[in-house]
Order: sequence, then C-alpha cells, then structure tokens
Amino acid sequence: MLNHTRVVAVFASLLALAAAAHAQSAGETPPQHAFSLSEALQYAVDHYPTVRAALEQVNASTAGVSVARSAYLPRFDATWQMNRATANNVFGQLLPQSVIPSLTGPVLPSEWSQSVWGAAAGGLLSWEPFDFGLRGSTVREAEAGVARARADQSVAQLAVQHAVGVAFLNVVAAEQAIAAADADVRRRETLARAARTLADNQLRPGAEASRADAELAAARTRAIQMHQGLALAQATLIQVLGLVDGTVAIDATSLVQDVPSARGSPPSIAPHPLLQSSQAAVDLARARESVLATTDRPRVLLQSSVFGRGTGASVDGPFEGGADGLGLERANWAAGVQVVFPNLFDFASLKARRAAAAATTRAEHARYDEATLKVTSETRAADAMLAAARDIAQNTPIQLAAAQQSEAQARARYDTGLANITDVADAQNLLAQAEYQNAMARIDVWRALLSQSVAHGTVAPFIDALRAAGAQ
Repeated sequence: MLNHTRVVAVFASLLALAAAAHAQSAGETPPQHAFSLSEALQYAVDHYPTVRAALEQVNASTAGVSVARSAYLPRFDATWQMNRATANNVFGQLLPQSVIPSLTGPVLPSEWSQSVWGAAAGGLLSWEPFDFGLRGSTVREAEAGVARARADQSVAQLAVQHAVGVAFLNVVAAEQAIAAADADVRRRETLARAARTLADNQLRPGAEASRADAELAAARTRAIQMHQGLALAQATLIQVLGLVDGTVAIDATSLVQDVPSARGSPPSIAPHPLLQSSQAAVDLARARESVLATTDRPRVLLQSSVFGRGTGASVDGPFEGGADGLGLERANWAAGVQVVFPNLFDFASLKARRAAAAATTRAEHARYDEATLKVTSETRAADAMLAAARDIAQNTPIQLAAAQQSEAQARARYDTGLANITDVADAQNLLAQAEYQNAMARIDVWRALLSQSVAHGTVAPFIDALRAAGAQ
C-alpha cells in the first residue's frame, strides 16, 4: 500500500513545479519574503494599510491645526471689475438681496437707454484683535483632534502587531505540529510492518495487524490536517503582513528551543493606547463644547480699505462715450472698527447644540470607563495565562520523558510477546500527545508573553524577550 503522506507530498511538489514553470514561462517569479518575528512586527507597522491610513489621518489633523491658527492672521481681500451698463438711478429704499446690482450717483433728469463703461478696484484689510476666545477654542479643538488621531494610530499599530505576532506564532506552532505528526507516522509505520510480519507468520492474530493499519491511517490523516493548518496559518500571516503576493519564510529556531526567562509584569511606562484614545475622545468632546460656548460672542474687526472707481456718465446727464469710464477717476480710503454681533434668534439652536455636545462628552467619559475595565481585565487574564503557560512548559518535558519510556517499554514487551497491539497503540497515542503538547508549550509561553505585552499597551517587553532569546 502506498504511503498516503508521500503521495500527498509528491502531488504537492508536482503542483509547485508546475506553478514555477508557469511563472518562469510568463517571465514572473513570486517574491520570497523571509522574516524573524521582530522583523515581521516592524514590517507590518511600516506597510499594513490600516497603520498607513492612521498615519495619514494624523497628518490631516495636524494640517487642521494650521488652518485653525491661520484665523489669527489679518485678511486682505482685493477686487477689480469692469462693466458696461446704463446709469438710470432712482430714489428709494431697496431691501438687502443678491439679485439687483447696486447703483450709485444722483438721479438723472430723464431716462437714458445708452450704456457706458464703468470700472472699480479696491482692497479691504481686516484684522480681528480679539474675539472673546472663539479662535483659541477652535485651535484647541484642532489640537485635540491631533491627539485623538495619534492615539488611534497607536491603537491601530498595537492591534496590527498583535495580529502579526499571533499569526507568526501560529505558523511556528503548525510547523511543530507537523514535526510531531510526522514522527508519529514513522513510529506507527514501523509498528504496522512488524504487526503484519508477525501476522503473516501466524505469530500474532490478524486483528493486531488491522489495528496497527487503522492507527497508521489515523496518524496519516492527522498529518494531512496539520499540513492544511500550516497552509492556512501561512495565508493568514501573509495577509496581516500586508503582502499582496509572494511567499513567506520564517526564522523561529530560538522560539522552539528555549522557554523565555521568567520576568514580572512589564512596567507601564505610558498609558495603554486604548486609554489614550478614549481620553483623547473625551478631550475632543470638551473642546467642541468650548467652541460652542464662544460662538455667540461678538467679534471686533479693525478694517481699512482703499478703492477707486471710474464711469463714463456725467453727473448732469450726458454720457462721454468711447472708452471713458474704464479708468479709475476717483479714489477713496476708509478705516474703522466694526463689531459683528451673532444672530440673536439663534439661541434655541445653539442651546440644543450645546446640550448635544454635553451628552457626547458624557458618553465619551462612559467609553473611557469601559476601556479602563477592558484593559484591567485583559491585563489580569494575560498575567494568569503567562503564569499557567510557564508551569505547563516546565511540566511537559516530564510528561514527554515518561511517555517515551512507556512507549519503549510497550514495544519491548510487544516484541517479546508479553503485550498486545492495544498496549503499544495506547502508548504511542500518549507519546504523540506528549510530543505535541511539549512542542506547543514553548509556543504557548511566547503567545502568553505577547498577550501580556499587548495588554500593557506595548510590544517592547516582548521584543526585548525575543532579543534575549536570540530570536530577533
């Protein structure tokens, strides 16, 4: 009977060769990316779309601060125009509107249908020396938006690093699971051959050979499932790294050799990014309340203007004709103070907006309290997981040694006829489980250490542990 695992391996190799041949024929070679765990963490921070989007949001918010501060600068507006129009003027009041052009000058003795040229040019310089706090509130709101964007960037970066770390360790775990499954297959192949030989020579019942074949088939099935798990883990790692195409090779030798040294909880040098983001949201809501609190205050403007006008019409009625009026015939200047009062009937709308802003601030306070509970709970859970993972990692070598001894003894007793195939199969099951748990125990310590660092808001302690273990 053909070895099922070998058949799968050969088939996968043929598919890989076919894909490589197709790529070469098309003139394209899939890129190969090699990472250690710390390199993968940094690569994701530099390239993952979510982190890049958060960084650009910070840039946009920073530009918004410059826009808000520009309100302190003077304003200079200039205009120039020319027109061809009639000059029939009348006495009377005209309500403010934007449809009928304004007309200056005396009322002419009779109506004229003739048109003349007109020209005007001028500039207005305005400066607001004080505004009762409106511009300052607007700037503080923009600065609060920058703080919120930076905090959100830290949250996104931490989330991406956590996802990359988990995906990387899942690939390592899948590789270790394959190694344990392949070792189990090899032991069961040896046992199956021995059982068939004994059964063929009528030294053992045929049922034992069947049992050995069943155990071997089950082990091969588990090995195939482990290979499938590795493929899925690699696909996930490629995704969280932000890679569009290519393959990933990992360097995890130090991760599977030693358990990281025991250390206390990493110090909380800075607040957790999630708490920073929640606090920034509270500050932003307060800043918006401050802006609304100053919007109903008057504004004082210092203004000066210079302008000139020209017209082809005379005061007594005759029109000069030709190009008269295109030049600026009269010039004026003006300087003064203007006080602009807000809409007096906007109080109802402003009151509602202030109430809504106050409710938003209270909601952000509640979200901050929720974030505090979440961070505290995750920190306690991560500390407990790390302690348990270290204890398990210390116990699994004992379990593995005992299982190896048990399997060797069962095989020896089977070879001498003192035990049956069931005893050997049970011992091999225990050994396979012990090998898998021993391989996973070290990976689980790294997983728990990563979770603890993330729970404290920074992966720096985890990276320090990688460097100490030589797993950079």
